[in-house]
Amino acid sequence: MSYLDEYKRKLVSDDEAVKVVKSGDLVHYGEFMMNSHVLDAALARRKDELKDVQIRTVTCPFVPQTVQVDPERESFIFNDWHFSGASRKLHDKNLCNYIPLTYHEGPSFYDRGYIPVDVTLLKVTPMDQHGYFNLGTSNSITPAVCDASKTIVVEVNESIPRCLGGSRETIHISRVDYIVEGDNRPLPELPDVPISDEDRKIASIVMDEIEDGACLQLGIGAMPNAVGAMIAQSDLKDLGVHTEMLVDSFVDMYEAGRITGTRKTIDIGKMVYTFAMGTKRLYDFLHENPVCASYPVDYTNNPYVIGQNDNVIGINNAIEVDLYGQVASESSGIRHISGTGGQLDFIFGSYKSVGGKGFICLSSTFVDRDGQVKSRIRPTLTPGATVTVPRSLNFYVVTEYGITMLKGKSTWERAEGLINIAHPDFRDELIKEAEKMKIWVRSSKIA
Repeated sequence: MSYLDEYKRKLVSDDEAVKVVKSGDLVHYGEFMMNSHVLDAALARRKDELKDVQIRTVTCPFVPQTVQVDPERESFIFNDWHFSGASRKLHDKNLCNYIPLTYHEGPSFYDRGYIPVDVTLLKVTPMDQHGYFNLGTSNSITPAVCDASKTIVVEVNESIPRCLGGSRETIHISRVDYIVEGDNRPLPELPDVPISDEDRKIASIVMDEIEDGACLQLGIGAMPNAVGAMIAQSDLKDLGVHTEMLVDSFVDMYEAGRITGTRKTIDIGKMVYTFAMGTKRLYDFLHENPVCASYPVDYTNNPYVIGQNDNVIGINNAIEVDLYGQVASESSGIRHISGTGGQLDFIFGSYKSVGGKGFICLSSTFVDRDGQVKSRIRPTLTPGATVTVPRSLNFYVVTEYGITMLKGKSTWERAEGLINIAHPDFRDELIKEAEKMKIWVRSSKIA
């Protein structure tokens, strides 16, 4: 049988395809922009027939129909490995649960049989002449999910870029059970995030730490985007890329001639990533571009793989840091906001890299819902806050007031360094709290 004949045999409607889902099943959606709104909507139409279907995804960019039609969570129980804005809003309404994860370990949960997957529903590119569908912008844990899945349903979408590997960036038709042809809706695009003066100042401090030949990882948000913009306009040379997330600023840097990858020690010349989110410009850049290499997350985010490149520069955001050096980046108190993601992986991995530096970046203050200005450098984390990076692994912390390195520092030295980069209006209060906590030496110097 030819691949085209097999394709025709497996081609069904969306409603027909989701009939494979039974009550009590664990259903895995695609990840990030590869979540299928078509298959989700078809599954939602079966609400009255199903009970206790557990749905898992990674950063779904839209509010699933399965959630909207079942606010009592009797038919569908929605879970997310890393929150999008949509998942965050659902969590606030008790309609979505977070699954704790150290990102590079994700595939192992499926490989070891901890998560038995009944059905996988994901979005893919059209099949090529060799019978392969490309996984598009999200490699991540998808290959491991497919390996563990009893049934695989794909929605073909012609708008998805064909993203080259790397490894495991495709799935063969022989492993697919049902094929649905969707509406070819363009991929969702991330909106522009306003860059503040504080972001620019922090970015300028980080820029002073980047040398020619450095290997870059950028997290999501305005401040990493500011760093990318500054790099594109700089005279830095021969930068490499080994990152979790590929964003538009990498395109800016590449087209400005800053990225060549020639000084990398592994994947030389390649921009390595595990998922991409951005605008159409990024997706067009990725399409069949051999300079980009998509890998599963247990490769990109493995600290011991990260550390094989020299001069790794990891740049990530945080919500708050306490005087012990603990970092909260995924929750504000008990309110869950995002997830551990690759932050912990790259802080750890950057330290394994010769000349590497891992930066936790945050503005010194924020304005709360009551209009009160609060410090992001705190005596202790807000009660209920999740520790994303433990104090034992934290490396550099940066605010608009400066930078401090925490490795090898005592509790009082950490407190001194962090208070020095806190907003001046809060430094006296932080000193008093440090004294109460027995982590202060009176001879300490505060700028």
